[in-house]
Amino acid sequence: MRRPITLVVDDEPAIRELLEITLARMDIDCRSAGTVNEARALLEQDRFDLCLTDMKLPDGDGLDLVSHIQERMPSLPVAVITAHGSMDSAVRALKMGAFDFVSKPIDLAMLRKLVDSALRLGTYPLKDRRSRQQLLGDSAVMREIRSKIMKVARSQAPIYISGESGTGKELVARLIHEKSSRHDKPFVAINCGAIPAELMESEFFGHLKGSFTGAVSDKPGLFRAADGGTLFLDEIADLPQSLQVKLLRAIQEKQVRPVGSQEEIPVDIRILSATHKNLTELVDQGVFRQDLYYRINVIELSVPPLRERIGDIATLSEHILNKLSGQTGLPVTELSPDALSALQAYNFPGNVRELENILERSMALCENNRISAADLGLPDVPALKVSVPEQTAKPVSLENYMDEIEKQAIIQALEQTHWNRTAAAKKLGITFRALRYRLKKLGLE
Repeated sequence: MRRPITLVVDDEPAIRELLEITLARMDIDCRSAGTVNEARALLEQDRFDLCLTDMKLPDGDGLDLVSHIQERMPSLPVAVITAHGSMDSAVRALKMGAFDFVSKPIDLAMLRKLVDSALRLGTYPLKDRRSRQQLLGDSAVMREIRSKIMKVARSQAPIYISGESGTGKELVARLIHEKSSRHDKPFVAINCGAIPAELMESEFFGHLKGSFTGAVSDKPGLFRAADGGTLFLDEIADLPQSLQVKLLRAIQEKQVRPVGSQEEIPVDIRILSATHKNLTELVDQGVFRQDLYYRINVIELSVPPLRERIGDIATLSEHILNKLSGQTGLPVTELSPDALSALQAYNFPGNVRELENILERSMALCENNRISAADLGLPDVPALKVSVPEQTAKPVSLENYMDEIEKQAIIQALEQTHWNRTAAAKKLGITFRALRYRLKKLGLE
C-alpha cells in the first residue's frame, strides 16, 4: 500500500528535521520546503495527504498557504504551527479552513494525535447521503446545513451552534462528531445550565482526593472523559464568568488542571458549543467574555426554527409517529389532511421538540389511528387585527378603500404563516384558489 506523504513547511532546519524524524517513525513519508513558493511548487508535483506549515515564512505566512490549498485542493488537510500564545493567528487559520494547529514548542504526543486524525480524513467522503436519514428535511435550509456539517466535520475548529430551543442543536453536534475522524472516540455532552456553579470546575476539570469537603476520591472530569473525542457544551451562555476564564485557558492550552492539583494534564478534544440565547448581546452586556466568544465561535452553524421550514413538517411528523409507534407497540398512526394543514399553520415556539410532544399527546387522544386537527389541541390562533385606513378630506372610492383593507388582511395573514399560502388561505377562511385570485388582483404576487 502507498505510504502517506506529508508536506512540511518551515524555514528552521531544526524544526523540519524534528518533524521529519517524528513522521518517519509513524511510517509516513515527508517532503520539506522552507518558503511558500517552494511549498506551492511541491504541491504541484506530488499528491500529499497532509500539510504542516509554520505561520511565519520568508516570503509570506502560513495563511497564504492555507488559502492556496483551500482554493486548489480543499480535501487536503493543512495544520499550522504557531508561536506560543499566538492564538489570534491560529483562530484566523481555522476560520480560513485549516484542519488544526499546534503550538511551539511542539508537543510530539499532541502532534502524533493531530497527524493521525488528519490522515484518517482521507477515508471520509465529502458528501454523505446518509445524513438525510439522521437530520430530516428536504427544505433548502436543511440541505445547506447537512452540506455544512460534512465540511466542518473535516476540521478540528471549534463550532458554535446557534438556534432556538428545540431546534435540534445537540443532534447537529452529534452528527458533526459522527462524520469526523473522532467518530470512534467519546462524545460527551454537558448541559452547562444544569450543573450547580460551585461544582462546575470539578465536573469540567476533575479533582484530587481531599481537595475539598466531599472529595473522597480522585475524579477525572468531563474534559478528560472526552479525550480523543468531542466535548459538546450545551447552553454555554449559562457559565459563570469565573469558569469562563478557566474554560478559555483549557481550550487555548489544550490542558486542564484538576481542582487541588499543581500540574496540568494534556487533553485532545474538539469543542462544540450551543445556546438558545443571543451570545452577541450577552457579550455587549458584559455577561459573556468576548475573548471566549471569539474562541468558541470560529465557525457558526445556525439551526433554523421549524416555522422557517414548514415544508419539512410532513416528513418530520411521519418519522415521529413511526418512532412513537415502535416505542409503544401500537399500530402506526397517520395525520389527516386537516391536521397537517393545522400543523403547517402553527407557529411552533417550541420547534421540533414541541411537535414531538403534540404528536405524542395526539396519539393518545385520536381514534382509529388517525389524528384529526381537533386531536392536536393546538392553542387558538390570534384573530387578525387589520388597521382601517384613516379617512381624509379627499374623496376616496369605496372600491379602493375596501381593496386596501383586503390587502392589509392578506399581507398580515401571509406574515403570520411565514408566507405559506395554503395556511394563509385557511386563516382567512377562503380557498387557496380564491387567495391566488386576490393576490393577482391586488398586485401582491
